[in-house]
Amino acid sequence: MENIATDIELLYNKAEKYTKTSFELLQLNTIDKTSDVISSLAVVTSMVIIVAMFILFINIGISLLIGKLLNDYAMGFFLISGFYFIVALIVFVFRKTFIKIPIDNLIVSKLLKDKIIAENESNTNNI
Repeated sequence: MENIATDIELLYNKAEKYTKTSFELLQLNTIDKTSDVISSLAVVTSMVIIVAMFILFINIGISLLIGKLLNDYAMGFFLISGFYFIVALIVFVFRKTFIKIPIDNLIVSKLLKDKIIAENESNTNNI
């Protein structure tokens, strides 16, 4: 009877260690995935800011050039603003296609990267 109690206690201790180890592994995997997603979004955000600044100054230059050609600097800025208004309408209409779906795909691919790699390796080994 004492042997069964010892076995149960040993089994309980092993189950407790397994649970703690599994929880720690889950935490580490979550931290890894979160940091991967955040770092990717930080890079994309940085690039967007740099490109936006470049486009801003190019547009100011184009607006001034058009304004000089029309002898009315304000008209050059109005024409460029109108162009971007039309672009904004197009982006609004196709926002799911241009913005939502690519960002969703980026986040999901980052979160499932290890699983996709493991599946590809198992498929390669099966061939």
